[in-house]
Amino acid sequence: MNVAQDLPHPSDLALEDIDVSDSRIYQQDAWRPYFERLRKEDPVHYVADSQFGPFWSITRWEDIVAVDSNFEDFSSEPAIVIGDNSEELPIANFISMDPPKHDVQRRAVQGVVAPKNLAEMEALIRSRVVEILDGLPVGETFNWVDRVSINLTTQMLATLFDFPFEERFKLTYWSDLGAGSPEIAGGDVDPEERLAGLHDCLETFTRIWHERKDDGVETLDLIRMLQRDPNTKDMVDDPMEYLGNLLLLIIGGNDTTRNSASAGVLALNQNPAEYEKLRANPALIPSMVSEVIRWQTPLMHMRRTANKDVEFQGKQIRKGDKVVMWYLSGNHDETAIENPNSFIIDRENPRKHMSFGFGVHRCMGNRLAEMQLRVLWEEIMQRFSKVEVVGEPERVKSNFVRGISNLPVRVHPL
Repeated sequence: MNVAQDLPHPSDLALEDIDVSDSRIYQQDAWRPYFERLRKEDPVHYVADSQFGPFWSITRWEDIVAVDSNFEDFSSEPAIVIGDNSEELPIANFISMDPPKHDVQRRAVQGVVAPKNLAEMEALIRSRVVEILDGLPVGETFNWVDRVSINLTTQMLATLFDFPFEERFKLTYWSDLGAGSPEIAGGDVDPEERLAGLHDCLETFTRIWHERKDDGVETLDLIRMLQRDPNTKDMVDDPMEYLGNLLLLIIGGNDTTRNSASAGVLALNQNPAEYEKLRANPALIPSMVSEVIRWQTPLMHMRRTANKDVEFQGKQIRKGDKVVMWYLSGNHDETAIENPNSFIIDRENPRKHMSFGFGVHRCMGNRLAEMQLRVLWEEIMQRFSKVEVVGEPERVKSNFVRGISNLPVRVHPL
């Protein structure tokens, strides 16, 4: 396994100098040997000095599950990303809270993805997928990320928020600003642009909140759901909590699906035998979708903060220490998943992955993400013999979102 030239190979580093918070590792897709070494030699690993301060890395499946399931010792407050929010934008949201407040706020919006509502959404999603795929330029090279992945997920976000459809790409922009800051995830978003953009997001949704307040409309959208719930009906009066929850719902509803929609195309091209399996048996699509989500791990880590001194796997974690669960490593842990570095669309237990997390914070929209990806691939397989990758993917600079920003492809009709 080669590591990019401007990054040291982990075998050349002292163990204490391995710092997997360096976002270049993921932008250059060079992360595998770093986590392999940590899982083998130091699965509960301390970094004394990083761009984000000192932190612990948890890299094995069983240890990640143990931390993720124990909110009493490992708190989601004040943040679930490795970096801390800036003083200029001290946002809060329910994923960075512990029970009971977390449960109350999550309950206000989780009905949007109830099974009945998902069933009703499927026809709408399919009609949009059909329109997107039928509009692709056959025989021409184009960026799959823009034309398909972003397009599909942004339309879905606009529906969930009942957001003006013609302005829906603002949602993608705000999502990228929310997740891409240097101080929280090692991104390359300009801090001033981020501050201005997120204030625009807050102003826009504050106006929407007041326009919808007591309007009597029964639409099942996230803003009206927050307004109807007695525990969140005044959330707009706390701007940073309102903005934080908006960003949580926008990023959560966007990044998992968007980046898995691109990663599936890439993985099948990198593993042509698996693409042949899919062509021969499209009934494998649900299994393949789960394997893509594991393989990609769209959100690579979640952070907790120790509530007290804890001895964990022989290491002494102190109260206040950052504890980072690397889902990307857990999804490639040889002790938990057979042949984890192979992309296999007909695994025996394809939904055994940790891309959606564990415990009280397990991803609320996981079924919606799976459904969107399933419908997308059902319609792809009815139209195209191959979605061919014709250039190198460009990846997002982040240690949190494992994203693809450009994937040049050509589609070949049946």
